[in-house]
Amino acid sequence: MCLRFRLGCEMADAFINAVSPMQRVRSDRNVLDVYASEEEYMYALADVMHEEYTAITDAGFLLQVDLGALNPRRGVLQKNRNPTLDEMTRAMEFAVDVLNHALQGIPQEQVRYHHCWGSMNSPHTQDQPLTQIIGPMLKINAQAYVLEAANPRHEHEWMVWQDVKLPDGKILIPGVISHQTNVVEHPELIAWRLKNFASVVGKENVIGGADCGFSQYWDSIRVHPTVQWAKLKSLSEGAALASRDLWS
Repeated sequence: MCLRFRLGCEMADAFINAVSPMQRVRSDRNVLDVYASEEEYMYALADVMHEEYTAITDAGFLLQVDLGALNPRRGVLQKNRNPTLDEMTRAMEFAVDVLNHALQGIPQEQVRYHHCWGSMNSPHTQDQPLTQIIGPMLKINAQAYVLEAANPRHEHEWMVWQDVKLPDGKILIPGVISHQTNVVEHPELIAWRLKNFASVVGKENVIGGADCGFSQYWDSIRVHPTVQWAKLKSLSEGAALASRDLWS
């Protein structure tokens, strides 16, 4: 869930999630019995996913693509436990090309890409820094990019945008509340986080969001529903505070 934080804004967007083609690689076996290469298989998957993506956008929803495209340890590198940075970058570039193949013909303004570093409550010391994924990410044919920014392993990365320009017409959706802790963020903290991003990419290019979903699977829940609603209430209040300071 993401909320625009311009004060007085009445509009609301609805989106539907769908996985990227790369998310399928880990569970599919014996693809080389049918396809000449794993790459050929991936583009065939992209053609199938294109039908799902088109059905979502044709129905008037925004499409949010989740998982896989910027995680180089999936897909072509899944058998390589110690890839070099160059190998990971090439894997990401390939994955982005496959995803863009699936998105062909869909207007960018109907697409957002969500990248998180995993929903688990773990040390996250093996997460790739934003600096390593930002180049390939900006090549994805999406208008908006949803990133974890409440996760303390990545909260400082708003400063990366001091050196990397967000392309014209693009939107950044930083997570300003966490989905994996029971602590309810203070509205003033949320406002501070939003204003940090606004200071580097422009206030008109920021939407406040959550790091990830509160319940990624039908049988899992990260925090109690009462905590979820309290966090979303705090997100709304923090967005209003940021709007007051940025748009007054």
